Amino acid sequence: MAGKGAAPGTAVLLVTANVGSLFDDPENLQKNWLREFYQVVHTHKPHFMALHCQEFGGKNYEASMSHVDKFVKELLSSDAMKEYNRARVYLDENFKSQEHFTALGSFYFLHESLKNIYQFDFKAKKYKKVTGKEIYSDTLESTPMLEKEKFPQDYFPECKWSRKGFVRTRWCVADCAFDLVNIHLFHDASNLVAWETSPSVYSGIRHKALGYVLDRIIDQRFENVSYFVFGDFNFRLDSKSVVETLCTKATMQTVRAADTNEVVKLIFRESDNDRKVMLQLEKKLFDYFNQEVFRDNNGTALLEFDKELSVFKDRLYELDISFPPSYPYSEDAGQGRRYMNTRCPAWCDRVLMSPSARELILKRTDPGEPAWCPALDIALLSLPDLLLTLWSWLCAVARLPVLNTCGVLGARPQREQGPRGQRRDKCGLQGKHPR
Repeated sequence: MAGKGAAPGTAVLLVTANVGSLFDDPENLQKNWLREFYQVVHTHKPHFMALHCQEFGGKNYEASMSHVDKFVKELLSSDAMKEYNRARVYLDENFKSQEHFTALGSFYFLHESLKNIYQFDFKAKKYKKVTGKEIYSDTLESTPMLEKEKFPQDYFPECKWSRKGFVRTRWCVADCAFDLVNIHLFHDASNLVAWETSPSVYSGIRHKALGYVLDRIIDQRFENVSYFVFGDFNFRLDSKSVVETLCTKATMQTVRAADTNEVVKLIFRESDNDRKVMLQLEKKLFDYFNQEVFRDNNGTALLEFDKELSVFKDRLYELDISFPPSYPYSEDAGQGRRYMNTRCPAWCDRVLMSPSARELILKRTDPGEPAWCPALDIALLSLPDLLLTLWSWLCAVARLPVLNTCGVLGARPQREQGPRGQRRDKCGLQGKHPR
């Protein structure tokens, strides 16, 4: 939606998807996923595309290695992607190392019409021109073109290792520099524990981890540029508040284990209406009688309970949510519109941005009209864990419109004076322009 008479800019598509279940049933789920992904590419026709995957390889990475190889080969060689003649793929395959394994997969595709694209070398501290297609795996820690970290062990609940961390890359596209961060934060281990307090203890753990990531990407080691953080944040609705709202007129029954007296189940029944069961809550059960409340009007009535991002209100932003909760959709291909009854539906999968990135995207020249700039067009796409054949429907409600940035994304004005008399180029890097 560029200004009247203006040529379109460089189209950038940012996609995030937790793909763990694709590798449990590759013959069905993976084929459907790829088919719909190609349709998204065809619809948006991006020049630069970033696909951030979490739980890449599924629950048992070693057993899924052959499926992983086939998935990557298909993406890079399919007819649908033939116009993308350059690619970078970063797969964390070091599954034998508890201290390092994150199961993150980051894919970057560059259209043949896109010229002079550069990626930042974090060790050499300079940009390098992107040519050809390259795949990096196993020990990403030694790869200079990215920064990868697993969260410190004391960040993990009960200090038990799980596959959580982040990967950061930096790009210079159309003279615009920006960071792209693939992230996977901690989930709620127990619905019962999450229900106990507001905010939940798990929310606090996620806040600590996300703060750690933000501090790392804006520290003084490198020039600061605009950044997009997109992945599986595992953000959940405030469980206690949601239950109180959904079950306002209900009475609660507590079920305890006979041997430990530990609470193992909560049952909420209507006070009248034959004491109909409204909600059953267990460690891994969230069974509410009416799922339509989560889908009605894209679940907007529940957004008031989506509070976790508010802690970072001055550091992270996102565009308005206009799609239903992205988690946990059913793994049954015939029940794609339904949520599983394991967790309270929530917007776990997000595309967030720095204040400078948001300012550029949302700036207007006239009220209600996007400003045109020949730099970048941005489309943000947050996808649920499983797409199945339903993905087309989800894209219709999950896809945010293509917006034009105003100004140069992630860059300072050309030849801006840097510290100690040094000059900064358009890519926000001190020294020589990468071109």
